[in-house]
Amino acid sequence: VQLQASGGGLVQPGGSLRLSCVASGRAFSRGVTGWFRQAPGKEREFVASIRWNVGKYADSVRGRFTISSDNAKNTVYLQMNSLSPEDTAVYYCAATPRGLIHSQMNVAEEYECWGQGTLVTVSS
Repeated sequence: VQLQASGGGLVQPGGSLRLSCVASGRAFSRGVTGWFRQAPGKEREFVASIRWNVGKYADSVRGRFTISSDNAKNTVYLQMNSLSPEDTAVYYCAATPRGLIHSQMNVAEEYECWGQGTLVTVSS
């Protein structure tokens, strides 16, 4: 499976963006797809993940970000609202064919496939 992330860009504080992650090849229909991000000088961190249309979110984005999937298009979306400069980072999508339990869904090491990343910059 190859993952292609897109949708990043420059947005003002308070604005919105929608990221897309398209999976080509064998789709992980029973697996988990997640979004992680890495800001300059910081460690990679979990953002959100989804399995069977059930999402899991980092505390820092809960209530502002929504993860969703369109299995017919092999695409997972990350709708990001009320963006702040602290959300500035390279966003990566990741996937695994394994059915992770809830406590594993935020662990980067559980994901075998990674996209190339898309840059989100929140600035006025």
